Amino acid sequence: MAISVFDLFSIGIGPSSSHTVGPMRAANLFARRLKNEGVLAHTASVRAELFGSLGATGHGHGTPQAVLLGLEGESPRTVDVENADARVARIRETGRLRLLGAEIGDAHEIAFDEPRQLILHRRRSLPYHANGMTLFAYDAEGAPLLEKTYYSVGGGFVVDEDAVGEDRIKLDDTVLRHPFRTGDELLRLTRETGLSVSRLMLENEKAWRTEEEIRAGLLEIWQVMRDCVERGLTQEGILPGGLKVRRRAATSARQLRAEGQKQAHALEWTTLYAMAVNEENAAGGRVVTAPTNGAAGIIPAVLHHARDFVPGTDDDAVVRFLLAAGAIGMLFKENASISGAEVGCQGEVGSACSMAAGGLAEILGGSPEQVENAAEIGIEHNLGLTCDPVGGLVQIPCIERNGMAAVKAVTAARMSLRGDGRHHVSLDKAIKTMRDTGADMKVKYKETARGGLAVNVIEC
Repeated sequence: MAISVFDLFSIGIGPSSSHTVGPMRAANLFARRLKNEGVLAHTASVRAELFGSLGATGHGHGTPQAVLLGLEGESPRTVDVENADARVARIRETGRLRLLGAEIGDAHEIAFDEPRQLILHRRRSLPYHANGMTLFAYDAEGAPLLEKTYYSVGGGFVVDEDAVGEDRIKLDDTVLRHPFRTGDELLRLTRETGLSVSRLMLENEKAWRTEEEIRAGLLEIWQVMRDCVERGLTQEGILPGGLKVRRRAATSARQLRAEGQKQAHALEWTTLYAMAVNEENAAGGRVVTAPTNGAAGIIPAVLHHARDFVPGTDDDAVVRFLLAAGAIGMLFKENASISGAEVGCQGEVGSACSMAAGGLAEILGGSPEQVENAAEIGIEHNLGLTCDPVGGLVQIPCIERNGMAAVKAVTAARMSLRGDGRHHVSLDKAIKTMRDTGADMKVKYKETARGGLAVNVIEC
């Protein structure tokens, strides 16, 4: 199958790619299917049931709101984040849902009783993946019109029940110029072609888009990342959700500016950039899934580090960074997982740290072997990381965890460039270890809020 860099980097909404972005997309797909199958006009009621991690931590991750907005035809990329809460409040106050209203207006409005028709099963799971949801539609007599099961498999990727047993993502049989599935294959191709990791990835991306379109798309993603950091560095107050977590990025940024000597505080700024993004994510703001929302701050932070502290980091360097990072991310998606509900936070923060390290090594002039080494260091030192969000919210320890992983990524890239690319543990072996560790990890440590910090921190 083929995975594009634009599958790994997508513009969406916080706080979670698997619990917000994915369910919104799934609900949107369901509503569109009603229309495409000609039964939308006959639909009198809908019901949604969330299972596994979606049921266990859905309220903290904003999953019910995402499902409501998706049924109304909204998509994560275009939904108005400023008015999303008001839209959901209107549905709840009136008990009325406008199926596909965002696309076809208010023509098809139905009654919707959220406590009865949007059900979170906290201890029941579907067989294929921890993030499962089933949607139903009925006519006025209560006869079923449509039933579909969807799985949100991480990073905003969604598959329906028809894809079960085929693979974890939507199959794409696009023929690539230089296909690879492993790190060893990637390195072999760079040796055979003489291409860098980013250039080889660019040649593959041309199967879908022109070079100009690829560049424009990646720079749009970079602009959204920059906007997110800028907003995160100016916003203050308490994050939603009930934990009363205080935003810190803006205050810390003022303190660092007052101290001056930005170069001397390079890693502190890198940490703040990541925290700024994840505070925005926790507030339901516009972010780039990179490759998930829970780890959305790492790659933007390392790119900002390069912009501020690596001479010559221009738009071309940003494009090469994202292409190289995307190549690394594909290996995780193909051979393990980027879903916290499947393998713990090593699949989210760990993969993002690895991707960022590889991207930075690329623009620092690293060889393909050094890029692969940087990526391996990035994941090796996140192995075993659990996903244990306090209160089911993407706040504690997620915000700080992104800041720490961004610094790790910078260190990993610098370490790799001090060597010649030769090392004992390959990236492929580290990814396999992550997959095996995730399989061994108890379910309570995989985005259920039933283990780790989630049960050992008193919620105030």
